[in-house]
Amino acid sequence: MGKVVLLVIFVTIFTWVAQAQDQTSWAKRVDTGKEVVTTLQFYFHDKLSGSNPSAVQIAQAAGTNNSSTLFGALLMIDDPLTIGPEPTSKLVGRARGLYGSAGQTDMGLIMVVSYGFTDGIYQGSSFSLLSLNPAMNPVREMAIVGGTGLFRLARGYALAQTYSANSNGDAIVGYNVTIVTYV
Repeated sequence: MGKVVLLVIFVTIFTWVAQAQDQTSWAKRVDTGKEVVTTLQFYFHDKLSGSNPSAVQIAQAAGTNNSSTLFGALLMIDDPLTIGPEPTSKLVGRARGLYGSAGQTDMGLIMVVSYGFTDGIYQGSSFSLLSLNPAMNPVREMAIVGGTGLFRLARGYALAQTYSANSNGDAIVGYNVTIVTYV
């Protein structure tokens, strides 16, 4: 009887540990003593089409429609962040803010976005990105300029790589983020 109880306890603890590891498989946190380095990997789902878009145009310049780069277009976003590229994968947060076409000769998007998280120990924490996103480059590096919660006084960078995009402007973008904060 004692062995059965021990087995049940072991299986329960193993299940809890496995669930905890799965919840944070998209995030790793290392405390160096003076600083904490956090790496995050998630997918950003920017949907301009359909009946429930997550990105909507809120303004444009007089010449935006005549520009090959849509220079002057400004969009507000509330994009889901997930652990995988599939729209049905686990939701870990939302990206809220705006981006605008800032390049007259190339597709450079100025991004002012707060990436807020709803999963695990990061629930209620966010980081702020303010940077130029050269959208046609295979990999884009963007600056992290602050944050809240576990990301208070954050600094770092985000590497973005388009996973998929369609002719409607919908895109799924993979993010690899490195954030440094103080202990």
